[in-house]
Amino acid sequence: MQTAMSRRTLLKTGAQVALTAGAAGSLLAACGENTSSASSKVTIKFWHTYNITSPENQTLQTKVIPAFNKKYPNITVQAQDIPYNSMLQKLIASVAGGNGPDVVRSDIIWMPQLAKIHALVQVDDLVNQHKDDFYPGPLATCSYKEHYYGLPLDTNTKVVLYNQTLLEKAGVNQPPKTTDDFKNAALKITSLGKNIFGYAEGGLYDWATLPWVWSFGGAVTDDQFTKATGYINSSNSVASLEYLYNLYTTRALSPSILGSGNVSPDDAIGKNQAGFIIDGPWMPPTFQKTYPNMKYGMALMPAGPNGQSSSVIGGEDIAIMSSSKNAEAAKSFAQFMISPQAQLLMASTGQMPVLKSVASDPTLPAYFKIFSEQLQTAKPRTVHPNYPKISTILGDAFNKAFRKQATPQAPLPLRAIAFLGALSSSMVCWQQ
Repeated sequence: MQTAMSRRTLLKTGAQVALTAGAAGSLLAACGENTSSASSKVTIKFWHTYNITSPENQTLQTKVIPAFNKKYPNITVQAQDIPYNSMLQKLIASVAGGNGPDVVRSDIIWMPQLAKIHALVQVDDLVNQHKDDFYPGPLATCSYKEHYYGLPLDTNTKVVLYNQTLLEKAGVNQPPKTTDDFKNAALKITSLGKNIFGYAEGGLYDWATLPWVWSFGGAVTDDQFTKATGYINSSNSVASLEYLYNLYTTRALSPSILGSGNVSPDDAIGKNQAGFIIDGPWMPPTFQKTYPNMKYGMALMPAGPNGQSSSVIGGEDIAIMSSSKNAEAAKSFAQFMISPQAQLLMASTGQMPVLKSVASDPTLPAYFKIFSEQLQTAKPRTVHPNYPKISTILGDAFNKAFRKQATPQAPLPLRAIAFLGALSSSMVCWQQ
């Protein structure tokens, strides 16, 4: 996924091609003429959202595509950067217009919607070749109705980043391992001064709240993403919201959680105004550039009452468009992009690989290790065509509960149950 909220744009929205392992060759050819044979040349279009001046785009153009051309000299790749905010609509429009790409680097949250409108080629055969090597969370983002419509391309998740100086001043000897540890440490850090908070967070959107919901044993829906009642309003889900609310009311959680204040979580921890933030692998390079003298460390999401630590998955998938007239060439390029060679080349820009077999490569940045460990238990946001609507409803419910807009005389658990119960019963968006 593109970088979220400032760096991370997280909330960052033909005929169906049924591609089975046994019929992959014939049906890929049915998408268009197979022009990637040894005796012919073909050009494929690859759309992505890398900024044209970014290290990712430079590496793609000067290293990855040339490496692909050495292996497939008869396939020319025309890579085109598309603005993130217009990519999804351009892809949807291209389904009818037939003027889209052959291959796309898609935000993981767009995959179900694109699969639903039959914009993507089913690639169960390609997934099965690498299934045991993919992290389960990123792989789940490629799935729609029990089939796969893309391959994980790059991934990320969030972990706890802590200000070592503030922890030491507060007498916290080690990073928190449990939610109780986290709360106690946050309270101690908050007691250091009026403008110091234990934990800084930028909002109640699902990218921020779901790691807590899952670590408390809660859920938004069932595993099939078909039912919310009994999941988002379960006692575990409500407990996670109550936990965050208690941190907020004791000043252990910064007012930025509700949009107050003028210091971002990134700057708060960098300026010794926050002990903890929860963020992704883009932060170590950011700290190196903006706060090079800050002493900090990283830890897994604290485990909840049931002993589980979980976080949220971001990233992108690579998919073949069903409108492609060069599906075999597109397939070759998609496969190359998930190869260890391409994954390691892109990792040099800070992009995390999706293959477990690559995670221990000595050329990877050392800070990837903690994120790779968290990926083992990280989960995707709701894999559903109506994810944007679901995300908005979820964020609104959390905000209303925090702001006491539901039966204000009731304690938070009752307000949370009321709002999350209403959320679950109003999920008409589950209809497909």
